[in-house]
Amino acid sequence: MDRVETEQRDEPQTDFIYCHRAVTEVLKFGSCQFNSGHKVLFLIIPGNPGVVGFYKTFMRTLHRKLGYHHPVWAVSHAGHCVPPDSMDMVEDASSAAGYDVFGLDGQIEHKLAFLRRHVPRDTRLVLLGHSIGCYIILDMMKRNPELNILKSIMLFPTIERMAQTPQGKVMTPVLCGLRYLAYLPLFLLSLLPEALKAGLIRLALGGICSLDHNVVQPTVGLLSGDCAANAMYMGGQEMKKVLERDDLTIKKNLEKLIFYYGATDHWCPVQYYHDIKQDFPHGDFRLCENGFRHAFVLDAGREVAQMVSEWISVDFRT
Repeated sequence: MDRVETEQRDEPQTDFIYCHRAVTEVLKFGSCQFNSGHKVLFLIIPGNPGVVGFYKTFMRTLHRKLGYHHPVWAVSHAGHCVPPDSMDMVEDASSAAGYDVFGLDGQIEHKLAFLRRHVPRDTRLVLLGHSIGCYIILDMMKRNPELNILKSIMLFPTIERMAQTPQGKVMTPVLCGLRYLAYLPLFLLSLLPEALKAGLIRLALGGICSLDHNVVQPTVGLLSGDCAANAMYMGGQEMKKVLERDDLTIKKNLEKLIFYYGATDHWCPVQYYHDIKQDFPHGDFRLCENGFRHAFVLDAGREVAQMVSEWISVDFRT
């Protein structure tokens, strides 16, 4: 009976909703009904692409390590998921004209709207950001200081000078100047049979890491429809808008923040870690000693979740 109950707890629920007028996928481990004694929600703000399926192994492990006491959810970026047949990418295209929900600013407002409409106001939050998700979290904290945030955990944070990073220098021309040239091959890829797309993904990613099989199907979805185009559009805005570090927001919330920097992260050089550690000597800044890649969800979701659970076990494990 215990094994059956554990298996049920380890099965997520997936909801598709309209949030801020855009289709949104919400992946949920843990009951949607908050117990009166445990109104703490662990909410993941993903990187780009903001596909929640990438985080399934990470979320399942974290939920288990927390003793199944607290729900662990992830909310996709607006337009980064394949809508079901009954839904369009945008709820009302005519009313959304001129409204940039797929841009970086729109994605920040999208997450705030999700909290307002789908999470009870008295819920305490542990926010877990990955990559650009860390920038989004800092901006959420700035725009709404009343959010009941207990901790914000920043994994491989891209919160400053993105275009100046080694990867940024390569991707900025692609995302900002040549983005439309990529749409044709993306369209052609979307026409391939699902099984063939899955095989190509395994072939491409399996050669660079010990691939987590849970990321294959979400990647197939990313290659369908407008998802990849929306992700590239958001990426172009990241290169233009993620400039100076928001030191004021970091200073105001320093005791709530844990930063985890990669030792070989081409989106966030180690120098950024040394800079922020020097500027905020009393902050919690950690440098990876385990060789995790920036896109840790590809092969190390379980290990990163175990590490995060150890950081917060005193406060949230029981």
